[in-house]
Amino acid sequence: MIAHDTSPRARTIAIGDIHGCLRALDTLLTAIDPQPHDTIVALGDFVDRGPDACGVLDRLLQLEQQCQLVAILGNHDEMFLNALAGLGSAADWLEVGGRQTLQSYGLRACALPSEIAAVVPSHHVDFLGRCLPWFETETHFFVHANYLADHSLNEIEAYWLRWLSLREYLPPAHENGKTAVVGHTKQRTGEIFDCGYLKCIDTGCHAGLWLTALDVNTGQLWQANQRGEVRTPS
Repeated sequence: MIAHDTSPRARTIAIGDIHGCLRALDTLLTAIDPQPHDTIVALGDFVDRGPDACGVLDRLLQLEQQCQLVAILGNHDEMFLNALAGLGSAADWLEVGGRQTLQSYGLRACALPSEIAAVVPSHHVDFLGRCLPWFETETHFFVHANYLADHSLNEIEAYWLRWLSLREYLPPAHENGKTAVVGHTKQRTGEIFDCGYLKCIDTGCHAGLWLTALDVNTGQLWQANQRGEVRTPS
C-alpha cells in the first residue's frame, strides 16, 4: 500500500460493501476516476452474495496500482478466509453468500477446503490476509461494522469491528472526536445513514440497490448499480 497522501489535491474516498458486484464497482470507479494521489478506503465485504467475487478481488488488486488503496477486512471476507483454512462453519458461510463466491471461481458449493484452496489464486488470499481491521486519517476513522466509543481503535475486538450491526447497537461519537465511516448495516432505502458523527455507506448493491462512494472531506457522493447506472445524490 502506498503511503497516505495528505496534499491539498488528494481525495479520501470510502467505498461501501461491494459483495461481488463487479459491474457496479467498475461503473463507480469510472465515475470517481481515481488518481495516484487519491486514497480509496474500501470498507470490506468484497465477496459473497453478488455474482463475481473473483472479479472484484482482481479489480481491487489493479486499483492498488492506480491509487492509494486501503482495504478493510469485512466479516464476509473473514468467513471466506476461514473456509480456505477449513475453519468455522462452511454451511453457515454458504447460506450467507458463500455459494456465489465459490461459483465465481468455478467451484461447487460442496467443494472441500483443499479444493477451494487449490483454485483460489494465492494473490487473492494474500490480498485478504493483509486487509486492515481499521484505518484513520486526521479527521475520520474507517471500520467495517461498528466500534466502542470509549476504546482506542487498536483495543476493539473483531466482533465489534466486523460483525455488530448498527441495528443492534448504535454507538455514540468516538472519544477521538473523529467522524466514523462504516459499512455492514445495509440501508434498505439505498440512501446513506448519516447521524453527523457516523456515516454508514452500505446501500445494498447486492440486493439491487446501490454501491456508494463518499468523499469524506467534501461530502460528495457517487452511486452505481449492477445495471451500470450512476447517480450523484446531493
